[in-house]
Amino acid sequence: MSERKVLNKYYPPDFDPAKIPKLKLPKDRQYVVRLMAPFNMRCKTCGEYIYKGKKFNARKETVQNELYMGLPIFRFYIKCTRCLAEITFKTDPENTDYAMEHGATRNFQAEKLIEEEEKRIQQEREDEELNNPMKVLENRTKDSKMEMEVLENLQELKELNQRQALVDFEGMIDRYRELEKREREREKEEDERETKEMLERVLVKRLRDSDSDSDREEQSSSSQSKESCADKPTDILTTDKTDVQGASSGGVKRAKVESWEKSVGTLQGRGALSSLVVRKKPMATDKRPAPEEATVSPVSKTGKYSKMSTGDSTDAPKSSVSQNGSSSLSLLGAYSDSDSNDSE
Repeated sequence: MSERKVLNKYYPPDFDPAKIPKLKLPKDRQYVVRLMAPFNMRCKTCGEYIYKGKKFNARKETVQNELYMGLPIFRFYIKCTRCLAEITFKTDPENTDYAMEHGATRNFQAEKLIEEEEKRIQQEREDEELNNPMKVLENRTKDSKMEMEVLENLQELKELNQRQALVDFEGMIDRYRELEKREREREKEEDERETKEMLERVLVKRLRDSDSDSDREEQSSSSQSKESCADKPTDILTTDKTDVQGASSGGVKRAKVESWEKSVGTLQGRGALSSLVVRKKPMATDKRPAPEEATVSPVSKTGKYSKMSTGDSTDAPKSSVSQNGSSSLSLLGAYSDSDSNDSE
């Protein structure tokens, strides 16, 4: 398959370009082109504004019998966007611009009007100077006076620039940088001083805390040594239960209670069996006073006795039992046996 998009085509050996017929097209024929409005315009028919840059599908033709220095002039036909009226304008190679021809008026062309006015004034001046030599002298005097004013204004501007040039911008920048550097150094010194003060405060606080901790340790060690010297290992066997409780409530460390002490009790604890003995209450019906009898109470193991003033003989052993426990009961039994032998 041959290439569809090629740069070189095949020409046979017997090709003769003179035999190709030429197209005979009219000189004023029109082409459809796509263009944008070259300037702001207003339609004369409906008053619609057409702004610069508006796109149109226009018809283009070459203007007959009009040339500018051998350059052809083209005419464009567009239609109004509102009423579809035909608007025409053509190229102006003399002024490098476009000229409105029919169907609309051009807007916002103040600059072009000023240029045209200046050209008109210049043309009138040249016409006057051509026939009047005095007018030429007056115009030259005005031009020289205007030139002097322009030179004076220029000299003032130069002096003003020289005054501003005397300002040493580099020196000002250097001084500003120096001041900025000093400010940074001062801030750095202040930061260092503040950090140093904070470190000193922390160090003093740590030293005080360490001194207080050492004093507390010394006091606690001395108190522990005193307690260890005052207390003996065997004091726990002779201390009363109430004393231990009072000491523990007072803040002293409570002694460890052994398992056998929990079940039996201490060796010489008083009142350990008092909860097991119940005292006999006196009879409420017998209101007569009991006869005073001399009761014999054991005083010592040598056999000496002492008489009690008043009281029931039966209450003595019970009170002794309630106060002294099982050991006093055994002694009372021994004394009663010895009394019965003596009476016999």
